[in-house]
Amino acid sequence: MDYLDTYHTIASASDEILYKEKGSKFFGYSFPLATEEEVKPIIETLKKLHPNAVHYCYAYQLGTAPTMSYRANDDGEPSNTAGLPIYGQIQSFNVTNLLIVVVRIFGGVKLGVGGLISAYRTTAQMSLQVCEIIEKTIDVHFIISFDYINMNKVMRVIKEKNLAIVSQEMEMDEATGNPIGKIEIKIRKKSAEMIFDTFNSIFEINIEQL
Repeated sequence: MDYLDTYHTIASASDEILYKEKGSKFFGYSFPLATEEEVKPIIETLKKLHPNAVHYCYAYQLGTAPTMSYRANDDGEPSNTAGLPIYGQIQSFNVTNLLIVVVRIFGGVKLGVGGLISAYRTTAQMSLQVCEIIEKTIDVHFIISFDYINMNKVMRVIKEKNLAIVSQEMEMDEATGNPIGKIEIKIRKKSAEMIFDTFNSIFEINIEQL
């Protein structure tokens, strides 16, 4: 089976899980993530939910190799005792496009470096264990541009190849006054080159990768 154009992620946000260690409470949450900009609002929501917490540690990963990005945040805990153990579970479960947050309410007893690493790792693991992990395809998006009279040619290929249309629109060509069609399609990565060549070989049709 070809895994080169697939990846695994979580289907939806997890339920809250709770892990206790020497009086401290660790609340774990997993969230699907599409962009880095979504992280801050999620953290702010959890701060309102747990106003007495002292640490809101997290890790996230976006994308797939070679354009993958990630971040691990200790949020005041000793260096590498929170964010990296959380991120380690993202790697262990082989998932991406998600955020895991562990909120700690201090219980009065210091856990030490080893205790913290274990607690954050365990909480992240428990949070992922309650998630449904699903497989998704890595898709390539193209914009097809064409004179309206060539609409049938484009739609025939889309139908024959069973391609997914993301959006479509018509606009007027300022130079000629003729209607121009634009259709955005998405294709599994392994089929993208073949589909590109198919459209690229049709006269008067332009295709560009987004």
